[in-house]
Amino acid sequence: MKKKFYFLFLLFAILLIPSLNPFLFSEPSSLVLKHQHNFDWPSSEDFLRIISLRDYNTRIVLLGTMFFGFASGMIGVFVTLRKRALVGDAVSHASLPGVVIAFIFMVSIGGTGKFLPGLLMGALISSFIGVGVILLVRNYTRLHEDAALGIVLSVFFGFGVALLGITQKMKEGNSAGLDSFIYGKTASMLISDAWLILVAALVVLILSVMFFKEFTILCFDEEYTLARGWSVFTLDLMMMFLTVGVTVIGLQAVGLILVVALLIIPPISARFWTSNLKKMFVISSFLGAISGILGAAVSALVPKLPAGALIVLVCGILFLLSFLFGSESGMFIQLYRNLRFQYRILIQNLLRSMYEIVNSRQSFEEDDLKNFMIDYEELFNFRSWKKISLMIAVELSKFKKLIIKTKKGLIFTKSGYLESVRIFRNHHLWELYLLNYAGVGLGHVDHFVDDIEHIIESKILEELEEEQRS
Repeated sequence: MKKKFYFLFLLFAILLIPSLNPFLFSEPSSLVLKHQHNFDWPSSEDFLRIISLRDYNTRIVLLGTMFFGFASGMIGVFVTLRKRALVGDAVSHASLPGVVIAFIFMVSIGGTGKFLPGLLMGALISSFIGVGVILLVRNYTRLHEDAALGIVLSVFFGFGVALLGITQKMKEGNSAGLDSFIYGKTASMLISDAWLILVAALVVLILSVMFFKEFTILCFDEEYTLARGWSVFTLDLMMMFLTVGVTVIGLQAVGLILVVALLIIPPISARFWTSNLKKMFVISSFLGAISGILGAAVSALVPKLPAGALIVLVCGILFLLSFLFGSESGMFIQLYRNLRFQYRILIQNLLRSMYEIVNSRQSFEEDDLKNFMIDYEELFNFRSWKKISLMIAVELSKFKKLIIKTKKGLIFTKSGYLESVRIFRNHHLWELYLLNYAGVGLGHVDHFVDDIEHIIESKILEELEEEQRS
């Protein structure tokens, strides 16, 4: 319980650090988004105004998008692990009819139809209906979930577009601005909207931490979740509820078409940096928040560029950087590990070949290694080496001080010989296991041993050695 508290406190602190700015919610000084007819590159003064959060509209937009990115990054981790990544897409499209119906209802009772909480409430109700349809189709028909998602996404969105056509014929429809829910209109965000997003982000944070263990088990092992006495349907419904909530509050920021990107890209980017779920939770939230801040900041610096699209583009750039440079499974670290593994195989093959050659000589003594030189030609023919492979293996072994290289041949160092003994022993243990227990024929055992001996863990080797003793 204490660990959960500290974890919650850390994320809460990260979330609220930017709001410590004393000028955060002061009265507007000027709007940061300039409506110019000609394109001008931002000046140093523009950069300074953005960085210092001098403008009221800048503060509201940056913090609103940051909180939204933070919340979507959190719940997105569980959604992607649960393999429900496209649920957010279906839910966001399902929200459009609710927005339009809420607008029509508010106009019919004498309002302007622009009351944002009312529009979002309509989106929330419509999204929940969409989730209900998805669950009904998935659980009570033979159709797969992807078919249910396709049905909800297309039918609800089509219904919403049809309703939009109706509103255009209404007196208040032309100035309603409902199209902004499709593409997003971050610049029109108000202080009340930012507070709403903050509250939603805190709700997502608290519930995600409270049910972290349950969501984790559900994502990885549904049967074990049932065995623990938890309702899979209830946990799924709660995860859907959080997804719907985050999706609805993101409609104004990035629009219903792009909101799914904030639910998917930060979590999958975080997976390139860590395999620890708690760390992934934090990294995903951080990447989502950074995407919101940078995307909104660029939009504020360069007029006429939509903030929603830029936020998603920043997400894409962060994904690309994570894909290339991620410390856990990025492309470069994978290439490095693969290259290191191949080099290790070359070194082990060289040392084992040298060991077998020197031990085949009747006069060999371990205490007199310097007098036993292995000729290059003898070594080359012993294993049918490729010339380039042998050269690399020799240089790597020399660099690790496992052998001494001379013009005539190679000589073991003491550490190199001990390493070759260990390698040969492991090779022999695995050979015996394959022959005695795995049913591998004598003619095939060398092929199987060469393929797998380089990746055997020490624990398995200990078990094999104990098996041989008994």
